[in-house]
Amino acid sequence: VPAPRLWSPADPFLYNLTIAMNNGSEMVDSVESYFGMRNISRVLVGSQYKLFLNGQFSFQFGPLDQGFWPDGIYTAPTDEALRWDIEQTKDFGFNMTRKHVKVEPDRWYYWCDKMGLLVWQDMPSGDNGDAEARANFEHELQRMIECRRNHPSIVTWIVFNEGWGQHDTIRLTQLVKQLDPSRLVSCASGWNDFEVGDVRDSHSYPSPSCPPSTTRIMVNGEFGGIGWRIDGHYWTAASWGYVSVASQAAFMSLYTGYAAQVKDLAESEGLSAAVYTQLTDVEMEVNGLITYDRRVIKPDMVQIRGANQFSITPVSYRAVVNSSQLAGQSWNFTTATPGAGWYGLSFDDAGWSTSSGGFGTAFTPGSAVRTTWDSSDIWLRKHFNPGLLNSTQVSNLVFRLHHDEDVQVYMNGVLAYSATGYTTTYMNVNMNQAGKDAIIAGGDNVIAVHCHQTGGGQYIDVGIYERIAG
Repeated sequence: VPAPRLWSPADPFLYNLTIAMNNGSEMVDSVESYFGMRNISRVLVGSQYKLFLNGQFSFQFGPLDQGFWPDGIYTAPTDEALRWDIEQTKDFGFNMTRKHVKVEPDRWYYWCDKMGLLVWQDMPSGDNGDAEARANFEHELQRMIECRRNHPSIVTWIVFNEGWGQHDTIRLTQLVKQLDPSRLVSCASGWNDFEVGDVRDSHSYPSPSCPPSTTRIMVNGEFGGIGWRIDGHYWTAASWGYVSVASQAAFMSLYTGYAAQVKDLAESEGLSAAVYTQLTDVEMEVNGLITYDRRVIKPDMVQIRGANQFSITPVSYRAVVNSSQLAGQSWNFTTATPGAGWYGLSFDDAGWSTSSGGFGTAFTPGSAVRTTWDSSDIWLRKHFNPGLLNSTQVSNLVFRLHHDEDVQVYMNGVLAYSATGYTTTYMNVNMNQAGKDAIIAGGDNVIAVHCHQTGGGQYIDVGIYERIAG
């Protein structure tokens, strides 16, 4: 096809196809179908492999979709019901779904093709207890690929979920790649990785994470699992979630925080995709975005769509004050309680020590320790000139920080950010409006930080960055 119109979630264009059998000039039989044209690939960008769709990086974000129904269990009541789940997935702002340990009827994949939803297809888990069970698993694996390989929506085959029935992982992953080299292959979503295939996949609950790899695409195949039991719409009182809430406001607060972490992992660690658990409640789980009976949509539609689209949309950052994540940056610091006004622009910190960040103890997750800090508290200060920032640039400023534990960040004496608890990686977080208003464009500024530690690992590092869309 010359100059093909490529299929994508934004433009799920499908070509019509007619195959005819002629006897001379007379058509004696014909069949009609459709096809889409697209490319999915693993591309080296710098030192990391990224997920590319049609020659461009495409962050994939979607729910875990188990496809259970209250009446038919594995069988949807109608074709319209199949379609409705996919429509809701799109309406939530996702561009992908992970079909979890189930193969759907062809019609489900047709709707994904038609509406533009990328699919990660799991192989249903089997029993690895004897040779007959393993042979049957391999036979069904091949049949799944042969029967579903013509759908443009399917972009990834997942051989095993976690450790369920896992066996012969390297050989079976290579077999899938041989059967279908046009798609990506994940040897195992979560748990037992064998360093084979195109994808390195981790599961983490409730917060997302990014598994390290220099040879494969890094994805978070499961995270989240916010449990909210809606009265009159759950299967059993024994149902559960990974973390529980009792209101839409609490649900959205957690969800938007997780989505922001997904974005941070994409930008700071190279994450290419994430899967939220899950689309709907099931019999024993109430961590769906929709109740099991499909009667109640739990999240606020505007908020969740905005959070998901923000996670998917490419964003770059320009350093105003570099963090020490990649290279150590100089700070003045003290571990003794400083005098009043220590966070102000005019405070004299000449008696403080000077060293390179980050500050903390070795082996703290996600840290880049260059100066040991092992006491309960540390105070940091740094002067900087941000240049002649305009109002739009100031409005797009964020902190890039990693804190373990409680942290307060001041801008020219004004509290600009605070948080309790700890992070396990660097995150981009919004500077509050008071902090932005305190910045002196083209002049001398001071960023001041306090971090308090109670136990376990400890670490603190902060930078300031301008968010640039596109």
